[in-house]
Amino acid sequence: MNNTREVEVVVVGAGQAGLAGVYHLRRSGLEPERDFVVLDHSPAPGGAWQFRWPSLTYGKVHGMHALPGMELTGADPARPSAEVISAYFDRYERTFDLRVRRPVDVRAVREGTGGRLRVETSDGVWSTRALINATGTWDRPFWPRYPGQETFRGRQLHTAQYPGPEEFAGQRVVVVGGGASGTQHLLEIASYAAATTWVTRRPPVFREGPFDENAGRAAVALVEERVRQGLPPRSVVSVTGLPLNDAIRQGIEDGVLDRQPMFDRITPDGVAWDDGRRVEADVILWATGFRPAIDHLAPLRLRGPGGGIRMEGTHAAADPRVHLVGYGPSASTIGANRAGRAAVRDIRRLLEREPAAA
Repeated sequence: MNNTREVEVVVVGAGQAGLAGVYHLRRSGLEPERDFVVLDHSPAPGGAWQFRWPSLTYGKVHGMHALPGMELTGADPARPSAEVISAYFDRYERTFDLRVRRPVDVRAVREGTGGRLRVETSDGVWSTRALINATGTWDRPFWPRYPGQETFRGRQLHTAQYPGPEEFAGQRVVVVGGGASGTQHLLEIASYAAATTWVTRRPPVFREGPFDENAGRAAVALVEERVRQGLPPRSVVSVTGLPLNDAIRQGIEDGVLDRQPMFDRITPDGVAWDDGRRVEADVILWATGFRPAIDHLAPLRLRGPGGGIRMEGTHAAADPRVHLVGYGPSASTIGANRAGRAAVRDIRRLLEREPAAA
C-alpha cells in the first residue's frame, strides 16, 4: 500500500533551529500540513532543552537568544531551564500554529522519484522537494574510549545523563572535559562530593573581558571554515574559550578547577597515568560533548573524505535540496535563527526555479 504523502518541504527537528526555519517558512507564505510538515522525535516541545538537568536554572544559561517573532520575557532565573524554555517553545508553536508532529522518528532520507527526496519515518513516508534538517547533537553524546574502560567498577555517565549534583554526595568523581559543561558540573558537584578531579586533553583556555559581536563573528567564521572544507564541525566554545566569570574565578581559587592532564588508562578502582600517578574514583563523568545527529542522511552520501558534510551556506554542497541548520557555525541559538532564515530564502528560490513534478 502506498501511503507516501507529498509536501514542498520537510523539517526534521523542532528545537531552536527547526522552529526558526518553520517561522520563516510560514512568513514566506507556505502553510503547515499543506506545503510543509514538521517532524520531531521528542515527546514534547522544548528541543534538547527539555532534557537538561534540574540544577541548570534559566539564570545559568548563557546566550539564550529568543526565537524570531516572539521574545522570552519575565522568566524566573531560579526556575530550571528545561521548564522555562520548554514552556516558551510550546507557547511559540501554538502562537504561530506550527503543528509539529511528535513523537516521530526519521529513519532515513534517500533519493526519491521525480527529483524529490524520500523521508522514511515512524509515521510513514514523505516525498519532498527540500529538507531542513535541524536534528542538533543531543542524541549523539560522544564517549571516548580508553584502555581498561570496561573494567571500571564504579559508574560512568555522560553529560546527557547528568542528574544534578546531589546524586554524587560522598563520592569521588572524575570529570572529563574542558568545555562549559565540564566546568559547570565540577562547580556544582564539589560541595557534595568527597573529592573531584578534573582532567582534559588540552589545557583549558579561559577568556577574559567581554565577548563582543566582532569576537563572536570571528569565532563563528573559524567553525564555518571547517564545514566549508567538509571537516566535522567543532563547537563554537572550542575556538572562543571559557568565559572567566566570578564563578570560574572562585572555582580556580578554591582548587576545584585544578586541571590535570588526561589519564592514560582506566582501572577497576579509578584512573591512572603512565608516570605512576593514580586517582581512585566512584564515578567518571564524561563531559566530552556531542556529535551531529545526522545518521539518517547517510543514504544520500553527503559526507566527504574529510569526515564531515561540505557546506555552501546552509545547504550541503553535494545536494542543494538538503539544508542543515543548527549545524557547525549555526549551532548557537542566534546562529540557528540566522540559518533558518537563510535556508528558507534558498528553498524559496529552489521551489520557484524548479516547478513541482506532475
